[in-house]
Amino acid sequence: MPKTTKKQQKKSTSILPIIMIGLGAVLFVAFLVWAAINSERQFNANASGENIPYPNIERVSLQDSKAAFDQKSAVFVDVRDAASYEASHIPGAINIPIDQIQSRANELDPNDWIITYCT
Repeated sequence: MPKTTKKQQKKSTSILPIIMIGLGAVLFVAFLVWAAINSERQFNANASGENIPYPNIERVSLQDSKAAFDQKSAVFVDVRDAASYEASHIPGAINIPIDQIQSRANELDPNDWIITYCT
């Protein structure tokens, strides 16, 4: 078996950190590419209407909401927290935070057209 000199051992040892850094860089770039692709897929899914929470609940367009507001034919319920409601809300809207909807549902008339919003 051939003997290795100290110079050869030092050279092979000094290459190892470079290889590890290179491998780490490749993994990092691969992660960034994966994250970008996954983010774009999620954006496209949301834009196309997929993955909508509570798909059985009818969505109201902005135009229909505005018409209901102008005609006073709907009750608007702001489901954000009280601080967000105080900062800004639709005039006349009721504030019932989302985590209180079940316990405060009796405050709403089930015969009314109820439009909830969170922005």
